[in-house]
Amino acid sequence: MRAPELPISRLASPIPHLVWVAVWVAASACATLRGLSFREPDLQLTQINVTGLGLSGGTLDLVFDVYNPNKYRLRSTRVEISIALEQRHFGDALLEKPLDLSPENHSQVVVPVRFEWAGVGSGARALLTKQAVGYGVSGRLIVDTPLGDRAVTLRGSGNVPLRKLF
Repeated sequence: MRAPELPISRLASPIPHLVWVAVWVAASACATLRGLSFREPDLQLTQINVTGLGLSGGTLDLVFDVYNPNKYRLRSTRVEISIALEQRHFGDALLEKPLDLSPENHSQVVVPVRFEWAGVGSGARALLTKQAVGYGVSGRLIVDTPLGDRAVTLRGSGNVPLRKLF
């Protein structure tokens, strides 16, 4: 006696099809991610705006030009910056406001800084007497990329024009 014949569709399990679909999706994702590479944004301090002066210190805005060289949008969740003016530590800034950096484009980022007169010496004197001031910045920029979160080290120095309050 012969065994009953089952249709081929009943013999073939749907699991191998799902495995092939999963392999195809994974391979496509790898090919997409392989085309993406992360390049660190370029950051340059373009201006310092003195926004307030008082008896104990003051406030200023650091105006940065940030260039995103990547072919995809970067979102920053945190910026930590330490600034030196005239080779003296002047202040620290923390910006936890979300930033949106367009692909292959420049963005202006303004970081507010509070400072106290005590201990800032020649940097404070430069704020009051010069048209431009020597600066140094260091810090971190935390960005969310399609490849995951990245911490970008920020470093820069040079001379920057001052826009005075008065």
